[in-house]
Amino acid sequence: SKYRPRPARANTKSWKSATSESASMLANARLLLAALWAGSVWAVSYLAAPSAFAVLDSTQAGNVVGMMLTRSAWLAIALAVLLGLLVARATDLDPRRKRWLYGVIVGMLACSLVVYLGLQPMMAAIRAAAGPAGVRASPQWGTFAALHGASQVLYLVETILGAMLVVKAR
Repeated sequence: SKYRPRPARANTKSWKSATSESASMLANARLLLAALWAGSVWAVSYLAAPSAFAVLDSTQAGNVVGMMLTRSAWLAIALAVLLGLLVARATDLDPRRKRWLYGVIVGMLACSLVVYLGLQPMMAAIRAAAGPAGVRASPQWGTFAALHGASQVLYLVETILGAMLVVKAR
């Protein structure tokens, strides 16, 4: 007869299809991690920290925000490592795009670490030295305000880089 039944084949995907699916999964993972990182920076910087200072006294708010920033810094370290590994394994990114993504990841991590390892400890020392009168009554108020302003600028830079990372991670 004209129509011969085709022999049964195992459900196998071509190598190209499997590679494409793997690249798509890695791209989705990059996007998810980028969104998590950027979203956490936005949430702490623009929602949680201002809210803490709105409802708590400045000492309590400073302690709460300091703890959130510490956790954000550790999250930034973990996410930077994971994103770096995903970018390194990406088959869907050309070398120029990989370098760009590495640059954004390093920039975001640098912002977080400068605040966490540099500015936060200096601000905490000024707060501790100020005693019960508070930082605003301290002769170190100007230094504290300058450090706080620098940290706000770094978080702004980190949020902008985070938005760029989310848009370009895929």
